Amino acid sequence: MKELRTVGVWIALALAAPPAAHAADGRPAEGRKRIRDLGVAIGTLPPGPHNAITDVDGVRVGHVTLRRGEGKLRPGEGPVRTGVTAILPHGGDLWKEKVPAATWVLNGTGEMTGSIWIGTQGALEVPILLTNTMNVGRVMDGVVAYMLKHYPDIGIGDDVVAPTVAECNDSTLNDARGIHVSIEDTVRAIESARGGPVAEGAVGAGTGMMAFGFKGGIGTSSRVLPAERGGYTVGVLVNANMDRRKNLLVDGVAVGREITDLMPEEGQDGSIVIVIATDAPLDPLKLERLASKAALGLARTGARSYHGSGDLFIAFSTGNRVPHYPKQRTYALRVVADAHLDPIFEAAQDATEEAILNALTMATTTVGRDGNTAHAIPLDRLVTALKKYGRLD
Repeated sequence: MKELRTVGVWIALALAAPPAAHAADGRPAEGRKRIRDLGVAIGTLPPGPHNAITDVDGVRVGHVTLRRGEGKLRPGEGPVRTGVTAILPHGGDLWKEKVPAATWVLNGTGEMTGSIWIGTQGALEVPILLTNTMNVGRVMDGVVAYMLKHYPDIGIGDDVVAPTVAECNDSTLNDARGIHVSIEDTVRAIESARGGPVAEGAVGAGTGMMAFGFKGGIGTSSRVLPAERGGYTVGVLVNANMDRRKNLLVDGVAVGREITDLMPEEGQDGSIVIVIATDAPLDPLKLERLASKAALGLARTGARSYHGSGDLFIAFSTGNRVPHYPKQRTYALRVVADAHLDPIFEAAQDATEEAILNALTMATTTVGRDGNTAHAIPLDRLVTALKKYGRLD
């Protein structure tokens, strides 16, 4: 792709739609099921109607998936197994009505751009984008193109924009040197974002990701608290690209020690990005605490955090709005009291665990560059292992 030198080129490319990309629509891949549909219910709190991050009112998700080429790696050309995923916190004007937000790092061999600004202002004012490591800059350009398209005064009479882009490394399956996710792919992911069911597994940013030696990628889940505990919804979306087969736990069962074949020829410890959304009114300090709780849901899948892993978490609340240009000197925030945070924390931990398991069970076997193959976890053998140890009848 030609070097992009001007804002005008950015915007022009953002309006194009190359035929090599396609947006996922949320329908499950043939033969794949979510972990709950296999009979495994994580925790005791019920999920929302879609068991997805989009159960938090206003939250939308969009994917653009790139799959083309086969065989031997031709650096810069393919094969391509990658994509981009966008998460929008609400259906209004995010630039003018920010949401409180915070980030948390379990291990930092990774990147989430914009995290310093989020930590400084305690708010999120742009969509969250997920992609592969070496595409971060291009996706940032895409966010800028989208924002300039919708806010033509940015950088002139308005503030400049700092995109939020988080990454995982998909180079085992994908031609990472090709930087194949384009500016227009990024804009399409944002503009295609919808509520309702969310496509999972080998889609969007998860297209080339692997987890526990199986095919991984995008997974999501949600929990709804009973009215007497606040009635809030907590939703989680992950891009799972981490850990080693021997460590995999499913509902406490050491499944990774039961299914020891179907191993990839190449692998890595990898990373995970976890996005938590809630309509519970929280301030940035409490959202940082909420983001940290995702580590416990991650640990319950057996995952470890390694020197080489980028375990990056972000949480936001739609229960408050932060005005970009307030006319009044002050604005009000409602905040859940500390004594009532426990059920929200519980919901985040359970939804994180289930989202990771959904990423595994919904992913499809993917053959990438040089024939590297990430096998989908075999659902029949997973069920057999869970029955063996009494988790299923």
